[in-house]
Amino acid sequence: MSAAPKFKNHVKISERHGAGEWKIEKLALLALMPLGLWVLSSALTLAGAGYEAVVAWFGNALNMGLLAVTAIVFFLFASLAWKVIIEDYVPTPSARTTLINLSNLVFLVLAAASIFFIVRVAMGSAPLPAGV
Repeated sequence: MSAAPKFKNHVKISERHGAGEWKIEKLALLALMPLGLWVLSSALTLAGAGYEAVVAWFGNALNMGLLAVTAIVFFLFASLAWKVIIEDYVPTPSARTTLINLSNLVFLVLAAASIFFIVRVAMGSAPLPAGV
């Protein structure tokens, strides 16, 4: 049997890790706001630019670093957001755990692929052939 729920000011107290994840999610969102504006302004600046201009932009260490940080923070935020959605709407504990682990794996792979391709373009590598 589980213990009786704990209350403070007639509100049930979380006995888990929810507050820490909530803080990380809010900090990631706070970091994404200026980074998102930077990505938007960079995209507008590069709109219509040729391949060489884009490779030169990626070749700048500051741009490459900020874009990598943006990708990592975005996928961290997305992972935490999907975890909350899965916890709220999947009733079976085993299915919930499986889906959370699967979503974490998907976001980890997406983050790694993003970093790989950011570095690949920054190093001036040719784009991948069509269909690969």
